Amino acid sequence: MSATEATPSPNAAAHTVQPSAAGTTAWTTVIGPPTGLFELKLGELWRYRDLISLFVWRDFVSVYKQTILGPLWYLIQPLFTTVVFTIIFGKVAAIPTDGIPPVLFYMAGIVMWRYFSDCLTKTSNTFVGNAHIFGKVYFPRLTVPVSVVISNLIGLGIQLVLFLAFWAYYAFQTNSTIVFHPAYLALLPLLVLQMAALGLGFGIIVSSLTTKYRDLTQLVSFGVQLWMYATPIVYPMSLISEQWRWLVALNPMSPIIEIFKYTFLGSGVVDVQYWLISIAVTTTVLLFGIVLFNRIEKSFMDTV
Repeated sequence: MSATEATPSPNAAAHTVQPSAAGTTAWTTVIGPPTGLFELKLGELWRYRDLISLFVWRDFVSVYKQTILGPLWYLIQPLFTTVVFTIIFGKVAAIPTDGIPPVLFYMAGIVMWRYFSDCLTKTSNTFVGNAHIFGKVYFPRLTVPVSVVISNLIGLGIQLVLFLAFWAYYAFQTNSTIVFHPAYLALLPLLVLQMAALGLGFGIIVSSLTTKYRDLTQLVSFGVQLWMYATPIVYPMSLISEQWRWLVALNPMSPIIEIFKYTFLGSGVVDVQYWLISIAVTTTVLLFGIVLFNRIEKSFMDTV
């Protein structure tokens, strides 16, 4: 049977095979399902980088395509959340912020947290939300969640500019209590990469499980909200007693938020041991998610 006569499953994986010398065709593409659990074929992501670029543009344009304010929502959402947190947790609950202006303290945590939570929640719907595409043509399924993680970087960049504008306003005041540690700026790309990996890992785990258990889609937003309150965003790590601080620090997002706050605000608990544990957890979650994703994609069209 020639390559043009084959009708492979859209869940299959592509392999390029060189025929024998007697063959008349230069190359033949054979498409079949992955044969092994660890047959990840991550190299296909690079070969389909143009498709990832198209998905990134689609995700960015479609979110605010029919809105009045458009991309301004990238600024409005963290700003509004910061105001609410400042009123509720700063004024009403009177939770201390280690001497840092409450607006800066809350915004630092919100900006970083939003990127992670957006990566998690948007990738958690990969299989169900793109079933109409997956059922028609073959391409590496992992390109969709990877494109979501990349497109969210645009929003993160815009919100970081907003944070830096407020930071500059407070930092250059004569009575400023902000301590800037420029040496830690080199860690910022690593923190963003870790958040992307952590959000991608948890997101594709949830997306793999929702092919059979749709109830998980209702729990994702609620679970992410609870996770946020388990992370030192609305309260400083110093508020937690020493005997329980290790429990909060085991949250893989806690060291990321603390290092970011320490870099720009001089507030936060930076512990290399906790960050290494966080990196180990992130790596484990990502690898497990990719393996599970690879296994589910072979048969998810039968269950979606």
